[in-house]
Amino acid sequence: MSADLAGFAAAYARHRAAEGRGHSGEALMALPYLRGGPLARQWAVRARSFETLVGDVVAPLAKRLGRPLSVLDLGAGNGWLSWRLALAGHSAIALDIREDEVDGLGAARALAARAEGRMQLRPGSFAAISAPDASVDLAVFNAALHYALDLPAVLAEAARVVRPGGRLAIVDSPFYRREADGVAMVAEKKAGASQRFGEGADVLLAPPFIEFLTRARLAEASAASGLAWRRRRVLYPLWYEARPLLARLRGQRVPSRFDVWMSARP
Repeated sequence: MSADLAGFAAAYARHRAAEGRGHSGEALMALPYLRGGPLARQWAVRARSFETLVGDVVAPLAKRLGRPLSVLDLGAGNGWLSWRLALAGHSAIALDIREDEVDGLGAARALAARAEGRMQLRPGSFAAISAPDASVDLAVFNAALHYALDLPAVLAEAARVVRPGGRLAIVDSPFYRREADGVAMVAEKKAGASQRFGEGADVLLAPPFIEFLTRARLAEASAASGLAWRRRRVLYPLWYEARPLLARLRGQRVPSRFDVWMSARP
């Protein structure tokens, strides 16, 4: 791991801890269905994304193959997605560069211990996945693809480990219809970094992540890998669906969407 990414991982864990994201015990096992606390509304959105992933990607692929899936959970964090899939009978590999116990793989150990061997933890980067070619049925970028440094290379690496006829999915990464709105979001983030991140701002902003996606960005980056993406629209809670209207009324930029995007592996 580069020095920038190592510094980012450590600073990000501290920031996540300050935000109160260090779930454990029953709260960790309940994710994404967190019923109380200051983060419950955010998790209500992520729960809708998860349900769309299962309904539109996982279940149809498992039905077609006639067996449980092998899934690579890229940017797994505390492992909640791998845990949910393991509970459903699939096998999952939770991969993340972070091993801290806030909401990195250190926290995921408690879930893996209960998963009856169907959940593995694998420290590492999705830019260089430690898995053989064509070894999984599904690779899911789990609120993670916007942290790519080289989008074409990361997509090619994910496609490498998926079996022909398998699937790749993008969940909970910010998509914008217009490039200008994404650029404005990044500018706002940088302008408010000191207030939001405190002393860790410089370290957290150091890696040149892509930060957001558009349909055009994704298509261009996927061309060499032969990936063709389709959007699966997520039906958000009403308060979240109202965000674009409220933004227009307030004269603000259009907010991102976090739909599920899916591609077959050629």
